[in-house]
Amino acid sequence: MTAAAVPDSAARGRGGSRTTKTHCPYCSLQCGMSVTAGDRPATLVPLDFPTNRGGLCSKGWSSVELLDHPERLLHPLVRAVPGDRTSPLVETTWDDALSRLVGAIRRTQRTHGRDAVGCFGGGSLTNEQAYQFGKFARVALRTSAIDYNGRFCMSSAAGAANRAFGLDRGMPFPLADIAEADVVVLVGSNPADTMPPAMQYFDAGRERGAGHIVVDPRRTATARNSALHLQPLPGTDLALANGLLHIALAEGLVDEEYVAARTTGFDEVRAGVAAYWPDRVERLTGVPVADQRRTVFALARAERAIVLTARGAEQHRSGTDTAQAWINLALALGLPGRPGSGWGTVTGQGNGQGGREHGQKADQLPGYRSLRDPAARAHVAAVWGIDPDDLPVPGKSAFEMLDALGTDGGVRTLLVLASNVAVSAPDARRVVSRLADLDFLAVSDFFLSETAELADVVLPSAMWAEEAGTMTNLEGRVIRRRRALDPPDGILDDLQLLAELAGRLGAGDRFSGDPETVFEELRRASAGGVADYAGISYDRIDAEDGVFWPCPDPAHPGTPRLFTERFATPDGRARFVRVEHVDAHERPDAEYPFVLTTGRVLAQYQSGTQTRRSRSLQLIAPTPRAELHPDLARELGIGQGDVVELATRRGRARFAAQVTDAIRPDVVFAPFHWGGGSSANALTDAAALDPVSRMPAFKVCAVAVTRVSGPTERIDPPAAATQPRPRAHAPVPTPEPRPPARSRSAAQRSTRVKSTPRFLQGVYPITGEGLAKPGPVDAALRYTVPSGCSAQALYFRGGNSTGELVYVLLLRDGEAMRWFPIGAKGDVHVPLRVVEDLPGGTVVELHAAAPEGVTGELVLDLGLVEV
Repeated sequence: MTAAAVPDSAARGRGGSRTTKTHCPYCSLQCGMSVTAGDRPATLVPLDFPTNRGGLCSKGWSSVELLDHPERLLHPLVRAVPGDRTSPLVETTWDDALSRLVGAIRRTQRTHGRDAVGCFGGGSLTNEQAYQFGKFARVALRTSAIDYNGRFCMSSAAGAANRAFGLDRGMPFPLADIAEADVVVLVGSNPADTMPPAMQYFDAGRERGAGHIVVDPRRTATARNSALHLQPLPGTDLALANGLLHIALAEGLVDEEYVAARTTGFDEVRAGVAAYWPDRVERLTGVPVADQRRTVFALARAERAIVLTARGAEQHRSGTDTAQAWINLALALGLPGRPGSGWGTVTGQGNGQGGREHGQKADQLPGYRSLRDPAARAHVAAVWGIDPDDLPVPGKSAFEMLDALGTDGGVRTLLVLASNVAVSAPDARRVVSRLADLDFLAVSDFFLSETAELADVVLPSAMWAEEAGTMTNLEGRVIRRRRALDPPDGILDDLQLLAELAGRLGAGDRFSGDPETVFEELRRASAGGVADYAGISYDRIDAEDGVFWPCPDPAHPGTPRLFTERFATPDGRARFVRVEHVDAHERPDAEYPFVLTTGRVLAQYQSGTQTRRSRSLQLIAPTPRAELHPDLARELGIGQGDVVELATRRGRARFAAQVTDAIRPDVVFAPFHWGGGSSANALTDAAALDPVSRMPAFKVCAVAVTRVSGPTERIDPPAAATQPRPRAHAPVPTPEPRPPARSRSAAQRSTRVKSTPRFLQGVYPITGEGLAKPGPVDAALRYTVPSGCSAQALYFRGGNSTGELVYVLLLRDGEAMRWFPIGAKGDVHVPLRVVEDLPGGTVVELHAAAPEGVTGELVLDLGLVEV
């Protein structure tokens, strides 16, 4: 390529204006809009598209402002001194910038191997770009190192949906079904702020008498309009869902006919939720028993009911299991596949759905095929014209790849498209330090984002209105993004960039920069896969206002509603999966006494690369604000608008205080759209990843709050000397499947530490004083760990002779550790291998509770080992 000419709109002065039907560049609603362009700036009007019906939010209305923003990148940038990232970024030619990138790729792979070059994508890429990025990694680079920022967004919900239903489509029904539902439960979702045009469907439901229930630690704009607001402690949504299913079972509200006909695995789940009786769930979550019962009865008695989860429930170390718990509840009530009912998840990013279907995930091939599946590898390799054995194996997930940057065995040269990981990744200061460890970093973006500022090469990209392709919205509707105006002269879109790079790497004959050509190949690659686009064409999309996948052939009508007859599992049945509540990885303590949670605000989007530069949006949300309850603010001497510093074990960040009773007194909320000294993700915890999705715990960690000063127009960042040092390289291990352990003979076993078994056991009479009133059973059921020793509880066994449910409570120094429900005339055996060590002096005892007036006997056996 030659040097780009002086930037200019190709449409300016060349035939007047044109009007194009296209879609908003922001959230997964993909609202329809009409853009008129010619002499810049462009203008827009909303369209009556099925998702927005003529509505737009403030972000959509302001989107054309950025097309001619003065900070827009118009030339490639490189370091003045190659290899020295302290030297300034200077303009250069495309040929020089791409030559530097290709040279770095070749040097890195020659020295460190193919997997030392990595790719990081984003949920705003079109389907064609996401598909081509995955193909580029595996064909042009032949690397396993590719993932994308959707791993931080949708991966837990996707993991749960695939496990339960055999298919992940965020909403398995049209958005319009919300207006027809009698009850909608929203868990960790605030569409009134994140996707306001969708609220017209909720409003229509309320007008016809629907009841909406919002589960959120904050009284958001969505919660304020609901019939019931449940305000749990962040990280306890799984316990709440299990508790609601417990009530449904106890009250005979489970749809047993549906469960028997359309599901498997319910008996195991039934046994698991027995431990989540309402009083215990109230203690875990803070949600009153009466509100738990009201929620269950509303869902069970509704003719049409929907459960929607989102990031508030899913961005946790147990996010997949949390989504599964709500799926279990929906299945038990017979909702999925029923007209106007079901479970769904609210996709966030513009192409968050399509972006996770066609190959930019570490373990995935187009059509939502698994890279581990030999048949899938063979199919896609045939479309690409390569040997299946030449396809790499699955690589590391997003955070694990970022955390290993610059290490032996890790990525040494990284290409980033449409993502700002320096702001959006958890433990962001740690990620920034990893980016600095790279040998070479290249970033494609239209603004100099916080990640681009760290790069060796920055490649300017076309913006949303200047490129063409398809997107897949939150309901699985594939739509057209049409080019409304030409980009400035010399600017490539990411599809063209990948084709150009592939050509320089010797694979140009396998890549195209034309979106329709790439989409036709995507159709073939996805054919027969879970996300089958084979029957979708640009002409069909134009004629039908989008087409719902799966759509396996041109005669197929598309699939607006999934699971009406069978689920996408081998036997057609949905899978119940037993899941258990686990505490947050990081709990409040004396040093960090509160809980921090993060999220979005109305006038900002994702890492803020675009919205923080919008003049209109800056008037609405110019300052990052941390929300604190008045009781907490009073305790800490903080007033409205004061500058506060939030500190965690990973970093410090400053915000203006928003004092509001809309948040729990023990929780602090911070928006994640800002970087620098107000980076919420400099605080978040990445030390424990979800074992299925590899999702970090964005939504809960321990935090301290201090007042810095009174209100000010400019919030200065914390002093660099006060910032904790980023964690040293110690990548989070990825669990590998292991074969079952084989038993060993006595001669093979060895005892390294002398241990003594201890037992609290016997048969004891019990007279119930009420399930809410546990008490000691017998003095023999009390044990004090000797000084100088430690102990661990290994198991609990219990039997119940009464005709009612009873429970036994294991206490440590007077505080409850575990509850053990024992059914009427039943028994229970619970291994306790995960109970923590009990140091010398610890007092362990067993208490019990039964309904008032119930008498009988308990058989109790608590086994401990003393070392």
